[in-house]
Amino acid sequence: MKVLVVGGGAREHAICKAVARSKDAELYCAMKNLNPGIVRLAKNHLLTNETDVSKIVDYAKKKSICLAIIGPESAEEAGIVDELKKAGIPAASPTKGAALIETDKEFMRKLMKKHKISGRLGAESFSDPAKAREFIEKNDLNVAIKPLGLTGGKGVRVGGDHFTDIEGAMGYVNEVLSNSIGGKSKVLIEEKAAGEEFTIQAFSDGKTTLPMPSVQDHKRLLPGDNGPNTGGMGSYSQADGLLPFMSKSDYEEAATIIQTIVESLADEGTPYVGTIYGQFMLTTNGPKVIEINARFGDPEAMNVLSLLETDYIEICKAMVEGTLHEKNVSFKKQATVCKYVVPEGYGVKSMEDVLIEVDEKAVADAGAEIFYASVNERGGQIYTTSSRALAVVGVADTIDEAEVICEKGLANVKSEHIFIRHDIGGKELIQKRINNINSLRGN
Repeated sequence: MKVLVVGGGAREHAICKAVARSKDAELYCAMKNLNPGIVRLAKNHLLTNETDVSKIVDYAKKKSICLAIIGPESAEEAGIVDELKKAGIPAASPTKGAALIETDKEFMRKLMKKHKISGRLGAESFSDPAKAREFIEKNDLNVAIKPLGLTGGKGVRVGGDHFTDIEGAMGYVNEVLSNSIGGKSKVLIEEKAAGEEFTIQAFSDGKTTLPMPSVQDHKRLLPGDNGPNTGGMGSYSQADGLLPFMSKSDYEEAATIIQTIVESLADEGTPYVGTIYGQFMLTTNGPKVIEINARFGDPEAMNVLSLLETDYIEICKAMVEGTLHEKNVSFKKQATVCKYVVPEGYGVKSMEDVLIEVDEKAVADAGAEIFYASVNERGGQIYTTSSRALAVVGVADTIDEAEVICEKGLANVKSEHIFIRHDIGGKELIQKRINNINSLRGN
């Protein structure tokens, strides 16, 4: 089976590795940067912008592609799945209409409210700054301010973290409205949820969802959860599929919310096929939905796909064919720790075209695995772009052991101008999470 993966980041490298492990797959890829890990796995690749739908569809037809998997949400928003379907090529990814669950945050909140889905946060959207100001003042600055459209995971500003007074909040509101950040001159303002964030991803065929192990991502650039928001500096998962601060009932409640959202999308006439991602805040009142994404998370894809035991292509076929209820999807009962290597200045102004020396054999000998992200390969050498460069993942029976393996792998990635958030997966930071939840729950 000829499989096309669209996207050239670490998430897509993880997807491509999962495809390559399948007994029935020949890999093709369309991407905007020359990801060396993907190039080595693929039989053929197309270098192009991932939102150049017509070019990618023409490539898919020319190569007689049987199944497509879309990595980035920007390509989904551009309607690539819809156009592939018109060409007779099924995709294990959502249509433009179903992907609105991510690409239009107002749509997501309205859907949850209409269908009375649990986990809702109070939220309103505004195009009038005066009304936005009233809402913020009424909530005593305990709000999260978000552009409605896509911002690469970097568009959220939260009271107490990013602003401490009404002028700071309104400065960002006006910035979003005047610059149409996210593609619309409108802003979504939500009540601020206190707790611990976590992610559950699930496979969906439009009716049935099969949830994956939970993961905790780390958006802040600097150790101790300081600095600006990023696309994600790393993540970890626990061997039992939960996280150190959550219970089985917390997990089941969040997974049920994802299932209900998929059912609601079907009721709206836009069935959701593909991987769906729920980002939650675990609060004293259970999981609350922070956002829903229409694809694998990045870095969370690397955590869960490193553990996947079931043939990934068989899962994709079941999603497309609507037979996911017949599948038994299994994951290794192990923990994972993923840490990103980023160019110096990332999150503010990245140093670009920096040489990174990667000893892949030494990384593998350490028991770790590399996933290349936004890099280019020239003359057999790896150079940074302005975004995240590569990730290293450790897998072991415990988080502690996985973190040690990850660090041993990272020791074989060298450059004078890179940065790594080493505290991810460490005992001190995890204990901080546990203490936070215990404090909120009065334990």
